[in-house]
Amino acid sequence: MSDSLGSGGKVCPQCRRTLPFSEFHSNVRRSDGLAFYCKSCANVRSEQSRRKRGVQERRQSTEPVPPGSKWCPDCDTIKPLAEFAQTKSKASGYHSYCLPCHNARGIETNIRLHGSSREYHLRRRYGIGQAEFDELVAEQGGVCAICGGPDPQHVDHDHRTGWVRGILCFNCNGGLGQFRDSPEFLAGAITYLKGTTWQRTLIHPGVYRISSPMRGRPPSRSS
Repeated sequence: MSDSLGSGGKVCPQCRRTLPFSEFHSNVRRSDGLAFYCKSCANVRSEQSRRKRGVQERRQSTEPVPPGSKWCPDCDTIKPLAEFAQTKSKASGYHSYCLPCHNARGIETNIRLHGSSREYHLRRRYGIGQAEFDELVAEQGGVCAICGGPDPQHVDHDHRTGWVRGILCFNCNGGLGQFRDSPEFLAGAITYLKGTTWQRTLIHPGVYRISSPMRGRPPSRSS
């Protein structure tokens, strides 16, 4: 045991008081299993270090925080725990800021580091930026690569390789996802539609023949 340990406690080298072992944090890396400074002095030193690094002083609620609630330092409001995002990185199990403030901080960070939330999303999810996105849309003539609808906004990518394939409208992008990017399923859907949908066939300039579907049943009279 260290010489700073007495029969009933340990001497803190900062305040030079002999205090009970319970007044020291645990530290398994030290021979005595206790922190070098007492809890009070450790807190003071920690705050001094934060000030030197430019970290603002920790704020606390001016009102008692009831059980099941938490104080948000950004909006200075006590709210139920349900209004805070959960996290395993905090001892309390919840983020420091309520959901609106937490989201606002995320947006501010994205704008500060990436220029916009859109740029951050494109970079993180697809590995391209807004400039590359605009180039792809321009190469497609400013329309959806499948249906030709104007102003497509959704990035289509290969889920196996992450390779960006084109820019699609909401419906076409969702349709590919529902068919699981399978050419076989899409071909089957085309065959199915041709066999169950009335067809308009050109038989002479300006003359069309309406062909009935090969299968299916007509709607009931009550429908």
